[in-house]
Amino acid sequence: MSRSSKGFSLLEIVVAIAVLLIFLVGLYSGIQMVFKVVYQSRIQVLENGLLNEQIELIRNLPFEDIGIVNGSPAGVLARTVTTTRNGLEFEITRTIRNIDDPFDGTIGGTPNDTAPADYKAVYVEVSCAACRQEKPVSASTYVAPKYLEGDPTHGALFIQVFDASAQPVSGATVRVVATTTDPQIDLEDTTDNEGMLRLVDLPGGQEAYHITVTKAGYTTDQTYIATESNPNPVRPPATVVAQDVTEISFSIDEASTLSITTQNSLCSAVGSVPIDITGTRIIGTDPSVPLTDISITTGANGTYSLQSYPWDTYSLETTSYDIKGAIPAVPIAISPGVSQPIQLMVGADSGISLLTVVRDAITSQPVSNATVHVTSVAGYDKTIVTDVGTVRQTDWSGGSGQAEFTNDIRYWSATGGVDTISSAGNITLSSVGGGTYNLSGELESSTIDLGLAASYVNLLWEPLAQPLETGEQSVRFQLASSASSSPAAWDFVGPDGTATSYYSSTNTVIGNHHDGNQYVRYKLFLETASSTYTPLVSDINITYTNSCTPPGQAYFRALTADEYTVSVTATGYQPYTSTVSVSDDTIFTIQMSTE
Repeated sequence: MSRSSKGFSLLEIVVAIAVLLIFLVGLYSGIQMVFKVVYQSRIQVLENGLLNEQIELIRNLPFEDIGIVNGSPAGVLARTVTTTRNGLEFEITRTIRNIDDPFDGTIGGTPNDTAPADYKAVYVEVSCAACRQEKPVSASTYVAPKYLEGDPTHGALFIQVFDASAQPVSGATVRVVATTTDPQIDLEDTTDNEGMLRLVDLPGGQEAYHITVTKAGYTTDQTYIATESNPNPVRPPATVVAQDVTEISFSIDEASTLSITTQNSLCSAVGSVPIDITGTRIIGTDPSVPLTDISITTGANGTYSLQSYPWDTYSLETTSYDIKGAIPAVPIAISPGVSQPIQLMVGADSGISLLTVVRDAITSQPVSNATVHVTSVAGYDKTIVTDVGTVRQTDWSGGSGQAEFTNDIRYWSATGGVDTISSAGNITLSSVGGGTYNLSGELESSTIDLGLAASYVNLLWEPLAQPLETGEQSVRFQLASSASSSPAAWDFVGPDGTATSYYSSTNTVIGNHHDGNQYVRYKLFLETASSTYTPLVSDINITYTNSCTPPGQAYFRALTADEYTVSVTATGYQPYTSTVSVSDDTIFTIQMSTE
């Protein structure tokens, strides 16, 4: 006789366990959901009970007591209280407003209701912070006086809030404080969809109501109490007159961030630069008191961030440096809700400087390739083209051996035929005695870092005119450029890109074969046809453009206090001429009209 002894396989056991787990997890989740629903229902029952208690409590108060302590209407109720039910803590928020019913006219309307507090609207919210509640529960009701309307010695205050585009701002928080009225007022409320808060039953008071308007992520606006630093505020505390309406407006909008970077004309950071920042919006007159008037100092890395600042037009100044330009141009218009980077190009303080900013008169955009010519009766005469950066060397007396252009009075190498010492600030051929000079010599500059890949414009030097006795082209140059600061070799070439051509007084335009390279060196060749005469170079400039070149701007340094004539020409624009009196560092904005 045979008997079957076959059992379950391991796979069958695993599948059975998995099915059981799925069932148990579903059962557990269902039980959890039931508990959650029961818990939330319990919370709602408690909250609804609290709402009913609050509404009945308020309805049984005398009409004159229904209000918020230091609020409008004033009363005996605190705006926010907490209470405990079944071991849970609930927060109760009450809001009470006077209502001007149109049945008997409205204040300032037709007919004019001189006692506009017809009845009161009561709003109550209950929330439980520890109950993971998504939103509070609320209830509202109206309460009317038995006989009379509001106090006829009171008046109304209408507060309007709008943004930078003159559009209403709803949901703005308005705080109104009056410590000299009877009763005193200290209330917070929010603007409606029209950006309005209408308070129709406030005790009268001359400049008694100090108002502050805020909203999360927005700037702040307010009334200002007269102080020694602001004796004549533009918007003093509001006045409420009995049986009359006082209207006052405020302007807020999304706050902006200003990220300031100070750097030199080669795009390298310049740290610890003190900057005075002043806006154009005014909060006081006689004397003028700007809303923003601060002093900052950039960090060691040349950066500083200003958080939560209002939209405005800002001027930036520094007494420790010359401002050679800015991106965007100064003064800088900041829109609401932006994060605005500001690159401020600074240079050594030259005493008195003039920064001209050339803009389109209609669009206010910078005008590129505008020729700015500045002259004075005293003999100053200089021309600069906007959107062009300049690296300049005027002294070589520091000697040779400098690979990188960090000290602007040194260079890399020179032959024995060149003298950079005898005539301070000049390069000449060296003397061999007896009033005679070497016939030729060369000087090679240090490596100049333009900060970014550049487009090259001109190689300029002074003086262009040399003694006739030195012969034609007694001063010549070649350039070598590279994308690397340490190329295998510096290949010096002239305008046509070959080693056999040279930049001369009749050809200063840099060939485009250098464009895109960040690093450059120049080589100076001096020759004379007569050993008793030497050519001379006192100033070398390489002009270029790159992404950190200030647009539409031209910088003039080392001026004297004087009146200057500024003449500007640009393709597509009418010529512009004006005078500007310069006695300190000056930023002069030029508006160009199209032809």
